Amino acid sequence: MKDNQLSTLSDVEVQAVVYHNKENGYTIARVRAKDEPGTISIVGTMGDLSAGATLDLNGVWKVHPKFGRQFEVKTFEQARPATENGVIKFLQSSIKGVGEKTATRLVESFGIEVLDILDDDPDKLLKIKGISKKKLVDIIESWGRQREIKNLLVFLQTHNVPTTFAGKIFHLYGAQAERKLRDNPYDLAYEIRGVGFRTADQMALNLGFAPDCAQRLEAAIAYTMLTTCERGGHMFLTKDKLLADVSRMLDTSDFDKLELALYSLEEKKRIRIEDLPEQDISDAVYLMYFFHHENEITQRLFQLVSHPMPVSRKKVEKTLPKVEKTLGFTLSDEQRDAVFEACSNKVFIITGGPGTGKTTITKAIMLTLKELGLKIKQAAPTGRAAKRMSEATEYPAHTVHRLLQYRPDGGFHYCEDQKLKTDVLVVDEASMVDAHLFVSILRSLPHTCRLILVGDVNQLPSVGPGNVLGDLINSHRIPCSVLTHIFRQAQESFIVVNAHRINNGKFPRQHPCQAPEADFYWIPQDDSLKVQKLILDSVCERIPQRYGLDPLRDIQVLTPMHKGDVGTQALNVALQQRLNPPGVNVKEVKRKFSTFRVGDRVIQLKNNYDKEVFNGDLGWIVDIDTTGHELFIEFDGNHVHMESSELDELGLAYAVSVHKSQGSEYPAVVMPIVTQHFMLLQRNLLYTGLTRARELAVLIGSERAFQIGLNNATAEKRSTHLAHRLERIFAENRLL
Repeated sequence: MKDNQLSTLSDVEVQAVVYHNKENGYTIARVRAKDEPGTISIVGTMGDLSAGATLDLNGVWKVHPKFGRQFEVKTFEQARPATENGVIKFLQSSIKGVGEKTATRLVESFGIEVLDILDDDPDKLLKIKGISKKKLVDIIESWGRQREIKNLLVFLQTHNVPTTFAGKIFHLYGAQAERKLRDNPYDLAYEIRGVGFRTADQMALNLGFAPDCAQRLEAAIAYTMLTTCERGGHMFLTKDKLLADVSRMLDTSDFDKLELALYSLEEKKRIRIEDLPEQDISDAVYLMYFFHHENEITQRLFQLVSHPMPVSRKKVEKTLPKVEKTLGFTLSDEQRDAVFEACSNKVFIITGGPGTGKTTITKAIMLTLKELGLKIKQAAPTGRAAKRMSEATEYPAHTVHRLLQYRPDGGFHYCEDQKLKTDVLVVDEASMVDAHLFVSILRSLPHTCRLILVGDVNQLPSVGPGNVLGDLINSHRIPCSVLTHIFRQAQESFIVVNAHRINNGKFPRQHPCQAPEADFYWIPQDDSLKVQKLILDSVCERIPQRYGLDPLRDIQVLTPMHKGDVGTQALNVALQQRLNPPGVNVKEVKRKFSTFRVGDRVIQLKNNYDKEVFNGDLGWIVDIDTTGHELFIEFDGNHVHMESSELDELGLAYAVSVHKSQGSEYPAVVMPIVTQHFMLLQRNLLYTGLTRARELAVLIGSERAFQIGLNNATAEKRSTHLAHRLERIFAENRLL
């Protein structure tokens, strides 16, 4: 049979299972098949196969570049083993508590009919030496579980549902899995992470659910709410916009049924609908947990602020000379005021652009509070930001998740019932903190604690829903120091000067010097393919030669989008080819559209709390297990073993999106700005990208595209109501 054509293999006997992923059911096995000499390899999602099992397979032959010819299984059916030897293998490898001796005794006593006895009259097995009543219970349970999983796999295959979710579905529903799916497959989208509306919808329609049934409409509304809020960072959507979006997605104009489905979700407490008169909005629709987040943040901040812990201004005044001596300079009036306010208020915000001294003031505040005898903890949303914070303040800092001690169940050790033991918590890069994480921070704080938030409100907001730092400032209820003075040393940096120009809507100025004195370049080029070539030459040759920077460690390409000639996808392939090409002795593993090699720079795309690596963390591949498709990665001193099932959480990081770069800083940044990216070009994106550079920034692209971004200062305004809730609660209680 030719490769890549659908083929059938019947009565295939499993000889050995080479690899099995419990999470998604992906399996590699060696089997014997009719008309095939020797053993062959089969790969695919087949659940927990056992040696001795007999299979009928449908799939395609493919040639793996390293492992040779393999049969890629699309669908399969499992039959009972036909030989005594096959039954022995099957029993000992698939049933808990049955080894080779017991399996042999069972077959000697009952022959191949022992499998029917397991189904119909398992008590007969008590006659066999070594099988007690307790052991029989384990055997029956193991046999039943395996049979149920196989039945579930067949059920999913029959209805064209990816079998990769079989393990999660069985873990959630157990023996009732098939019945639950027949009753309402849309529950999968609510209850199992990774199963979206599209997957559940395909299954439901195959099972005969009507296109306008209530279950489908409700699931579509919840799906649209979640995806739109996560993509746009919104806490709510207006009812009219939400129903219009769902109508387009489902290609229906029956708004009466959609409205009924919406109100049904409200009755089930999956959403909350309320009017927001302060914003002149009727029928704002919240996912219930987003609604709770906004209200909980409001209540907890109010409780924190209204629990006074005064610090004498005289004590602060007395402490400042010693603090200034430690710093090595005299604080400006602006800085002194910020120190006084931070020490005097329970919650305080420090915000300002590059060069305005946020780090200096933070250090001064910490030294002052320490002199006053207060216990301080520091945190930041990412590992890189925490590391920078620790280096700048000379005081230990952790990621927020590590400080609060994330638990496998999704919560934190430090929470409402177990408070942090600290008098002050300082959170840097606060613009990155979304509503969900901020709720967790507030839950961990005792009412006696002070909270100091440090961040640049002009940067891109958090990746997750909410606009916490901006909303707190805009509420005018949380004391805030807005730093505006650019210090002389910073004024000499064209990175700093141009960041402020961009923030004011002005085109950047070209540095008058050449390399290596210049720290900023603007290279005009309208053709996106020529921009790509300029990026490759700059990263691989020009910058390393003129500035002595390592292209793999020191230079980061940032880009607004993933697609296009200068998106992350095309640039990562091209940069990998130049900086880390394939070789005879270079280990590599392929995963979907990416090839990972030893030496590659990679980025974590999702929070992996078990491994303590988080969305946006950068690392380097130090070794690869090519047999098991496993990577060994170093993330800023944290050595992590990534299993095959976790590789979808990784991407190449020679080029990353500006959004993913938040909280990080690089010696050199190269950033394309082209009209291909006009949908995402915003002033805060240009500003964020430029301010990631510490020593050198090279911006390449179209002046027209740059101007589009500069003029786009209000794009993607997030729908939140936190600022107004804070205003209301403080006004009602006549505080601040």
